[in-house]
Amino acid sequence: MPERNTAPMIDGPDQIIEMVSAFQKSRIILTAFELDVFTVIGSGPMTSAEVAEAVRADPRGTDRLLNALCALGFLNKEKGRFVNTALSLRYLVKGSEDYLSRIGHSLNLYRSWGSLTDAVRAGKTVLAREYDPVSLGHFIEAMHHRAKKTAERLVSHLDLSGVRRVLDVGGGSGVYSMAFVRAKPGLQAVVLDLPRVTELTRKYIDEAGLSDCITTMDGDYNTGDFGTGFDLVFMSAIVHINSYDENVALMARAFRSLNPGGMIVIQDHIMENDRTAPVRGALFALNMLVNTQSGDTFTEEEMREWLEKAGCVDIRRIPTGMENDLMTGIRPA
Repeated sequence: MPERNTAPMIDGPDQIIEMVSAFQKSRIILTAFELDVFTVIGSGPMTSAEVAEAVRADPRGTDRLLNALCALGFLNKEKGRFVNTALSLRYLVKGSEDYLSRIGHSLNLYRSWGSLTDAVRAGKTVLAREYDPVSLGHFIEAMHHRAKKTAERLVSHLDLSGVRRVLDVGGGSGVYSMAFVRAKPGLQAVVLDLPRVTELTRKYIDEAGLSDCITTMDGDYNTGDFGTGFDLVFMSAIVHINSYDENVALMARAFRSLNPGGMIVIQDHIMENDRTAPVRGALFALNMLVNTQSGDTFTEEEMREWLEKAGCVDIRRIPTGMENDLMTGIRPA
């Protein structure tokens, strides 16, 4: 079943203020991450002056930051010296197997969300977008690690019996292509993305040892040609970047690249008709407002319209039991 609205009940002024001030805790953690405080402290202990010198920051400012991190449970303070908690050692110290490097992407989002008021007034992002390889790396890494945990489970909801060749549109790190080729031996996947992204994609593919069955294609999925001969065109977290009309054109482009009987698969937030649920989708619509020119989250009805206009039949919503369901459409044989 589609996710219902699970928004918390707000029952008084204290809860309102708590929600309003939630950014403070977020900013403390992000600043500590940005300054690399947890890695500098390592197994510790260190004084705040020692940490300040290592991160090139003001001693008093650093001391107050470290005290706040203690209050939040990320550090412990013993006889004036600071040490990481077990949680911080595992997730926030570089070199740890479980290091949450994708927090770097949250830093970028924090900055863009600061422009929300102006974006609401303008109806689109008000930020000048310039290519930043560090931010791009953070974004691709964040998307990779997030999807890595669920990609194989998501792919398991699709019938791959007649699928030999997959096009992964805007595939980023190739994490879903990896899931496809692992799900069916002999399957070949192509990751389509911008050249600056596919440069990173190939590194992820090589690290996974899958360069013999996954290749890359440079291109802009909103303007370029996809080629032909694909049995499945997969689009994860793509349609929310576009406007309704851009997605109509995107589905038409995907449809033309399919073999007869081939399938288009969309994975994204699927909104209820009143757009207030699911909660994550309603919030994500604002994320697209502050970060894109025309991105949004869309309803099942809108997605069906895109696929119908492209020429698809047998259009279905496939429940996954995860954050996002799938929408699929078939090119007639």
